[in-house]
Amino acid sequence: MTAPASAQERPLDALIARRRTFAIISHPDAGKTTLTEKLLLYGGAIHQAGAVKARKSQRHATSDWMALEQERGISVTSSVLQFEYLGYQVNLLDTPGHQDFGEDTYRVLIAADSAVMLLDNRKGVEERTRQLFDVCRRRRMPIFTVVNKCDRVGEDPLKLVSDLENDLGITAVAAHWPIHQDTAEQGTVFVGVYDRRRKRAYLFERGKHHGAKRVETETLDLTGADDHRLVEALGGDDTALAAVAKLAHDIELLDMAGHEFDAEAILAGEQTPVYFASAMTNFGVEAFLQDFLPLAPPPVARESSAGPVSPANAAFTGFVFKVQANMDPRHHDRIAFVRVCSGRYFAGLDVVHVRTGKGFKLAPPQQFLGRERAFAEEALPGDVVGVHDRGLLRIGDTLATPDAPKSADGKLLEYVGIPRFAPEHFARILSKDPLRRKALDKGLRELTEEGAAQVFFAESQMGPIPIVGAVGLLQFDVMLHRLEHEYGAPCSLEKLPFRYPRWVTGSAAEIQRLGESQDLSLLYDAKNHPVILFRDEWRLRWALERAEGLGLAYHEAAP
Repeated sequence: MTAPASAQERPLDALIARRRTFAIISHPDAGKTTLTEKLLLYGGAIHQAGAVKARKSQRHATSDWMALEQERGISVTSSVLQFEYLGYQVNLLDTPGHQDFGEDTYRVLIAADSAVMLLDNRKGVEERTRQLFDVCRRRRMPIFTVVNKCDRVGEDPLKLVSDLENDLGITAVAAHWPIHQDTAEQGTVFVGVYDRRRKRAYLFERGKHHGAKRVETETLDLTGADDHRLVEALGGDDTALAAVAKLAHDIELLDMAGHEFDAEAILAGEQTPVYFASAMTNFGVEAFLQDFLPLAPPPVARESSAGPVSPANAAFTGFVFKVQANMDPRHHDRIAFVRVCSGRYFAGLDVVHVRTGKGFKLAPPQQFLGRERAFAEEALPGDVVGVHDRGLLRIGDTLATPDAPKSADGKLLEYVGIPRFAPEHFARILSKDPLRRKALDKGLRELTEEGAAQVFFAESQMGPIPIVGAVGLLQFDVMLHRLEHEYGAPCSLEKLPFRYPRWVTGSAAEIQRLGESQDLSLLYDAKNHPVILFRDEWRLRWALERAEGLGLAYHEAAP
């Protein structure tokens, strides 16, 4: 089937060039979801920004659409948010900050072309920030740094930039610089930012809407950081003189000892531009967005089993990086999120599900704003779209038209690099209502396919007993909440004292004998592959040393 005429008439290269797909990463509580909400506000996607923990008179953050997220004020699942701004088609991927949901975050980063790294101005680089930065660096992903909460007293900005370089080993260049002014009523106040490249100041007016609406901004084109017009704009008094003198001093130090701005180094992931903002008050958010979008990369070639695939390749290809059940609780739907890598996605296109070899026609692409969705005419490289799924698609699956590139053995390409994680915590799941066993089985199956948890089964005289495994303990809380509220299957958990799972292959008799040993537990995954759980590292090393003699092989992921 051919693309709609309106789509064919537009050159693909020009449309790809205006796509921006990025993820926001941070340590928990750095303000990531708040920043996401304010980017939506300035992008025109919403008219009033919500709060992470909303009062009765406030709306919740758009990206925190799940009931549990709204109750606890945390993000437990990644969200896809799309809007247009300054001629760019923006795909914003909001990720959970908590390390217990690291699987979701890592997979989202695979679907992004760049990352916005958010730091708390009091704490700078934190442990979770380092972990996510390492993931981005391994992929040579461009990273843009935003120092948040500048409306509060924090570390000296010069120290924050220095610590960023020392902790992460990346060259940092200040693109914007904060302007603070001392006042008798409020103490030190964050009043604006200075754009070093353009010699431009953005001064903010403090509104009474508590950040729910756009902030009024005065833009001043200056001759430099010490321009007297900036003094006048800040009130022309002694506090204004002191604020401009401090700004000029900092800019002079940066010019003398700092690094030169290098757009190529940014795209190579070797340099990170640093911005300063307060997402809560909206200060600096629009200035960051206007500078970031032209600098951020458009979609680039993706590695596959057939080699790098250019986004300009005419054949449609894409991969599934997330599966989400029950986004619409009324219909118990299941959505697979697909990153389009090349070609055009449009309704009726014949594609191949590469893992199974089955062909099917694509439904109209759905674009998202949290839970809200809308049908689009087409989707292009860089776009993230939702596909209605009835259980066929899994995380990591590749979709492609038959004319897509092929590997050396003649098979259709498959995209590589989707991370897989072995669970670290295990618990026996106990139903509170035996009559809801069918609903429990359905919930466990769908949550496993989402990647929210993994389900194993232990043999017993009463039949298979479900055992759930998770990377982080908080995943158990989310699973119990969703099983009860989305599937009507209230449960409890009985935690097991095992931490080290290994899939095992070899003699069935030896595997069964091993499973009867102390400090071990023999389970089977959803595909009936045997999995041994070890209580401690010593027992694991003991088994690994004897594996070859018993004709067994251990695997950290399912073979």
